[in-house]
Amino acid sequence: MPKFKPYDYKQKVMPPIYLEDQLSPGTLEFAIHYLVETRMDLSVFDEKYKNDETGRFAYDPKILLKIVLFAYSRGLMGSRRIEQACRENVTFMALTCGQKPDHSTIAAFVSSMKGEIIPLFRDVLLVCEEEGLLGGTFFALDGLKLPSNASKEWSGTHCKLQRKKERIEAKVKRLLKEHEREDKGDDEPPGPGSFRGRASREKQIERLQKRAERIEKWLSENDKKIGKNGKEITSNITDNDSAKMITSHGYIQGYNGQALVDDKQQVVVHGETFGTVSDHEHVAPLMDGAKENMEAIGHDEDYFAGAIFVADTNYHSQSNIEKCQEMELDAYIPDRYFRRRDPRYATQKRYWPKKKKFHLEDFHHDEAKDHYVCPNGKRLKVKHKELYRDGLVYRVYIAEKKDCQRCTLRLKCLSGRGAQRKYLWVPIAVQLTNLSRKMAGKVDTEMGRKIYPRRIAIAEPVFANIRTHKRLDRFTLRGKVKVNIQWLLYCMVHNIGKIANYGFT
Repeated sequence: MPKFKPYDYKQKVMPPIYLEDQLSPGTLEFAIHYLVETRMDLSVFDEKYKNDETGRFAYDPKILLKIVLFAYSRGLMGSRRIEQACRENVTFMALTCGQKPDHSTIAAFVSSMKGEIIPLFRDVLLVCEEEGLLGGTFFALDGLKLPSNASKEWSGTHCKLQRKKERIEAKVKRLLKEHEREDKGDDEPPGPGSFRGRASREKQIERLQKRAERIEKWLSENDKKIGKNGKEITSNITDNDSAKMITSHGYIQGYNGQALVDDKQQVVVHGETFGTVSDHEHVAPLMDGAKENMEAIGHDEDYFAGAIFVADTNYHSQSNIEKCQEMELDAYIPDRYFRRRDPRYATQKRYWPKKKKFHLEDFHHDEAKDHYVCPNGKRLKVKHKELYRDGLVYRVYIAEKKDCQRCTLRLKCLSGRGAQRKYLWVPIAVQLTNLSRKMAGKVDTEMGRKIYPRRIAIAEPVFANIRTHKRLDRFTLRGKVKVNIQWLLYCMVHNIGKIANYGFT
């Protein structure tokens, strides 16, 4: 018979592990360890601790910051998963020197970094500057919309939330009436299934009552959320700082993470999250924050003067362009129609999907009466002679309500919100402000068409690294302050990765 070496799983093994050997130079964990120990000032945390004379020993903030940064770099966001890694993963053990902070300590540390996160971010940014990773001549701004720790189910205006509470209460009344009917029924002994059904209904009633009470309490404690147009916008009971926004993956309840990126090595010079969908007001806070960061690491207040600045069409607004002028930026922010004016796309063959609905060319224009006639022979009359939207001036035509309701071609008619009648929007002129016209002309120049496409190579790799490699697919905290801490920690991890790969020369 063959002979095999014996083995026994019940035996105990204690292999010798040297913690420093697990932090090899050139790795991200070594860069995190080195920067936190020698280049980052963590005395900003000292005021939070009052155990100089009494009280138990606290975990050193250096240890906690190391494991949080390294965990985020490995896609570990939950504090319980980080706690588990500190007990099982050798690299985490090396960073903590064998200490095992629990999940509540880790979660509290991250959530309480409101006043410390910016100084720590600047410490890393200073190392990037000293290692020659900042160019200072070309910057790109972009955003990443991510879901928050909140449900769309709890979103709505105050009126809609009130109606939702009323529907819940009405359902509770129906369930209670069912209880009463059962109580007034025959005296026959109920079957075993009836007890389970009754218990299930009681739990459902209790659950619905708690939901109704939660909505009522929130409505009494919170005012309406008003948008920039003066109208009420949707609120969220779970996280009212977040917003419902459209992405390529559909509607989400989340935040818009913004990052200003330097061209040389894609280092993030400033980041911030916003609970707004539109980017029309984001240039000012990002540039002001970046200016303060650069001044904090030793640069003059005119550091950005003359630098090239690029952002996509979502940032094309009067306020954003004015901010670029104020900071003397050489900005390139195209309007949404800049590709239509680009002669390089004039002869390009494009794929047009099969028509499913009627379009403007399917309607006949009666110039004498200024009416449009739909494919079913019905007339659409002028409702608005000039209506401004998205940089264009439209003339709006509207159909009769009775014509649309009885029309056999409704399914193929114009798309839109109008369920009762259809509107036809006819563009008649472009209406841009003087600043917008000047910016559009600048982007349309030969130099502008060369500079603007570089935005993709600067900003997009940053978000690909954070979202795909670092696996930040949603924010786990609630409230703008805490979400902003989490976003800046990920931006910090990204910058440390740049230092590990291109610095320490």
